[in-house]
Amino acid sequence: MAADANPKVGLVHIFATHNNTIMLLTDITGAETLAKCSGGIVIKTQHKEGSPYAAMKIAEIIAAKAREKGINTVHVRVRAKGGIRPRNPGQGAEASIRSLTRNGIRILSIENVTPAPHDGTRKKKKHRSKKV
Repeated sequence: MAADANPKVGLVHIFATHNNTIMLLTDITGAETLAKCSGGIVIKTQHKEGSPYAAMKIAEIIAAKAREKGINTVHVRVRAKGGIRPRNPGQGAEASIRSLTRNGIRILSIENVTPAPHDGTRKKKKHRSKKV
């Protein structure tokens, strides 16, 4: 009962783009990295690194390492490319959060920390396609 009264809390950073998903487990301050995993570690085909299946496998590895360290409660921070790039996270973000809860990790909060520009640099011009 004493272990449940004072649970160890961690921080899970999810960087989900359209091509890859990277997860990082840190302590509550964010200074010490406890575990990290990406789509390239679990899936060998490059075009499937950002898929929900890859994100699910990444979350299973992170959850196992979290339990190993004694962490059972986490705060989640989701991030996309941001800036002048796409501001919405890739399809792996939602799948990895769902997989974390299925693997017995309790989520206290989910926060979007995608960087937003304050009228920064100019976007690339659109590609001119062939007129039909």
